[in-house]
Amino acid sequence: MASHYRDIQLVVGNRVARIIFARPPLNVFTIAMMKEVLDAVNQISKMNEVCAIVFAATPGSKAFSAGVSIEEHRAETAYQMLESFHGIFRALQLIAKPVLALVVGGALGGGCELVAYADIVIATPTARFGQPEIKLGLFPPAACVMLPRVIGEKRARELILTGELFSAETARALGLVSHVVAENELENKAEQILNHLRQLSIPALTTAQRAINETRDLPFDEALKHAETIYLNELMSYKDPAEGIEAFIAKRPPNWKHK
Repeated sequence: MASHYRDIQLVVGNRVARIIFARPPLNVFTIAMMKEVLDAVNQISKMNEVCAIVFAATPGSKAFSAGVSIEEHRAETAYQMLESFHGIFRALQLIAKPVLALVVGGALGGGCELVAYADIVIATPTARFGQPEIKLGLFPPAACVMLPRVIGEKRARELILTGELFSAETARALGLVSHVVAENELENKAEQILNHLRQLSIPALTTAQRAINETRDLPFDEALKHAETIYLNELMSYKDPAEGIEAFIAKRPPNWKHK
C-alpha cells in the first residue's frame, strides 16, 4: 500500500510502515510537511498489522533532514510550527510502535530530534548530527527534553548550548545511534532488524513500549507499579501471551494472533 502526499511518501508493506521524506536535497520540514507526517502517523495508528515505523529520506537526498524551515521559526508562526512538529512525537507516543530512523547525510535540528526519539537508529559513516538552533538565537524544545534522557545531561547540555555538529561514530558512542553501516548496507541492516520485529507479537511490542515511555520520569516504586499495571491489566488481556508460553513449552514456533 502506498499513500501519496506532496512532501512525503507513506509506503506500507510486509507489516512495516515507511515514512519517506521527499523534499530533496535537504528535506527541510515545513509546517505543511510536518502536518503530512502527522497525518501519516495517524493513518498508521489504524493499521493493527504494522509492527514498526521507519523514517528515511528519499534516495539521492543530501540529508535525512536539515531540520525545520528557518522561516517558520518566526514569532508569527512559531506556535503553529511547534504544534505541528511536536504533534508528531505525541502521536508516535500514543500508538507506541517501534520506530527506526535510517540516516544518510545530515540529521540537524528537527531531524536530530526525530533521531533522538527513534528506538533504533541506523546511520552511514558520513552522517552528521547536531542541534544548531542556538546559533540562530533559538533553542530546540524537543531536544531539551529528549537528548538528556538519551545521551546524558552533561553531554546534552554541551551539544544544545554550543550547537556543535558531530559524526556518526560520536553519535554511536553517545548512544544516539544504534548502528553505523556502509550506505550500501543500510537497507540490509534495517531489514535484519525489521525481520526480527516481524516475528514478535505486536501487543507485546506496544505494551513494552508503553511501559518504557510512561515510567521514564516516575519514582522507582511508582514506575514499577505502573509497569505492573500495564503488564497485568493490558498485556494479559491479549491472547498472545498465553500462545507464547504454550509454544515455548511445546517447543514450537508461536502462532501470534496479534490480539
